[in-house]
Amino acid sequence: MTQVVRDIRMVDLKLQYQRLKVEIDAAMADVINSTQFIKGPQLKSFENNLAKYLQTKHVIGCANGTDSLQIAMMALDLQPGEEVITASFTYVATAEVIALLKLQPVLVEVNPDTFTIDPDAIEAAITPKTKAIVPVHLFGQCADMEAIMKIAARHNLYVIEDNAQAIGADYVFTNGEKKKSGTVGIVGSTSFFPSKNLGCYGDGGALNTNDDELAKKIRMIANHGQSVQYVHDEIGVNSRLDTLQAAVLDVKLKYLDDFAARRRSVADFYDESFKGLENVQTPVRANFSSHVFHQYTLLLKNGNRDEVRKKLEAQGIPSMVYYPIPLHQQKAYRDERYKDSSFPVTEQLCKQVLSLPIHTEFKSEDLEYIAAEFKSITNNQ
Repeated sequence: MTQVVRDIRMVDLKLQYQRLKVEIDAAMADVINSTQFIKGPQLKSFENNLAKYLQTKHVIGCANGTDSLQIAMMALDLQPGEEVITASFTYVATAEVIALLKLQPVLVEVNPDTFTIDPDAIEAAITPKTKAIVPVHLFGQCADMEAIMKIAARHNLYVIEDNAQAIGADYVFTNGEKKKSGTVGIVGSTSFFPSKNLGCYGDGGALNTNDDELAKKIRMIANHGQSVQYVHDEIGVNSRLDTLQAAVLDVKLKYLDDFAARRRSVADFYDESFKGLENVQTPVRANFSSHVFHQYTLLLKNGNRDEVRKKLEAQGIPSMVYYPIPLHQQKAYRDERYKDSSFPVTEQLCKQVLSLPIHTEFKSEDLEYIAAEFKSITNNQ
């Protein structure tokens, strides 16, 4: 029996930290020595540097990615009962904030190749109550933003980009123009959860926009609705990106494109290794988006995914299912408009998707081991 080369993880943050340790330790020490743990200068530095990277005018840090979505909807003055369209195949936070604000989540189907929201499904779901669309850039790849923006323009809708999984990806328009993921709509939202491509060492998030007035409002809402201290112009929340996390992110931002290149290298190796495997579909790379591979997600088409997972685990190889239950089948989001068979693509994906380990610190022998075991297991199913 082949032996595990070493401890294999879905995301190896420890090795990444060891590679960047000198810079990160120094950045954190500066914050600790200054004792400016909230709104220290490192926060402004990170916000400015991320804005330059994204080529956007404003970046506003907040406490986490979920808060960033909520703050975006609050800043756009979406009102209870109004409808917001998003995909059923996504993490719950996307719909959660819609429901928390007493808005109506309207769930729709995804594309069977890219797993991102289907523009035709968006168009079909629009009603007079629809006010916004939240496309999710899933697993490291952009949704079809050009098509979505055309729909939004026809119906006068806001587009809030959920960019938690694809920061650093490029969206490519049909005329060749490129924009960073999260910068096409009126506002972008992202998460710096530790396992994200740009992850901090705790919770963190941010919003970005080119709209000056919207940025001002977002900044106020994230800080208790204050325009200046003790002057509250908006109903707000307490959602801050603390200085320690900003310092870590400011270091890691310099390596974000390198992180993406390393992840693509892993994905390329998997793609090549799994060519010719029957009933296995490797990730489809859209012609309108680069892919930064937050996840490497396969489709196992012969109904044996859970058995494959168990056999991988027995060989010391972790795997994950993102996501096993679609939102329209979750108890909290059940709605008489949706039946269990409402979204056949989404429901099939939930039965077939499997994500293999992918991160920035792999050695070739680890990848060779994972690929060999995966091929052996799937060939014998």
